[in-house]
Amino acid sequence: MRLDKFLAEAGVGSRKEVKLLLKKNLVTVNEQPVKDGKLHIDEYQDIVLFAGERVIYQKFYYYLLHKPQGVVSATEDARDQTVIDLLKEEDYRTDLFPVGRLDKDTEGLLLLTNDGQLAHRLLSPKKHVDKEYFAEIEGLVTEEDVQIFASGFALTNDEQVKPSKLLIDEINEANQTSKIRLVIQEGKFHQVKRMFEAVDKRVVYLKRLRMGSLVLDEQLPLGAYRPLTETELQEL
Repeated sequence: MRLDKFLAEAGVGSRKEVKLLLKKNLVTVNEQPVKDGKLHIDEYQDIVLFAGERVIYQKFYYYLLHKPQGVVSATEDARDQTVIDLLKEEDYRTDLFPVGRLDKDTEGLLLLTNDGQLAHRLLSPKKHVDKEYFAEIEGLVTEEDVQIFASGFALTNDEQVKPSKLLIDEINEANQTSKIRLVIQEGKFHQVKRMFEAVDKRVVYLKRLRMGSLVLDEQLPLGAYRPLTETELQEL
């Protein structure tokens, strides 16, 4: 691998920034100063130091984030804080992105990665990856709703949604509210909210609990994140 590509992928800086850093004699390969970014190295065997610290090569990064409300699922936004903004400086990389989107007011599990192939497999409708949500609903969810969701139906704009699994956790008749879990395999715009609107109910709180085999770590506070464990990554 070219040295400039190695340094860029390791998060030292952009290709342009790396070029300048090389000129400043800040990089050594096997104890030898190197200014030429075109130099080919063995990314796993050669010892590369930047400003005296070893640069370890890692191609892909995976972070499990407990997304809070008020943060948008994007890499950059002119008005709002993004999920990428929640990363510590030492974990920030320009190629990280959220896998899919959670609405600004939705909490829960979000995967951040730079692995485009994995993201595609998790998001492709053809892969039938489950996405499980917990929701608090204004209105009483009924067994009739369960059957409607199980059959698949048309939203208010006639857009069709596939069959899903609706589980009723709690009904509060006094307050006319419900607590449910919903498993879908799609990711249409505001899908969960629109599904309940179609049966004359309103989502007042929404949280994603699971995506495929990846389950939200309840030990993670809102806004916190951690790398995936080796087991989680293998299961994905």
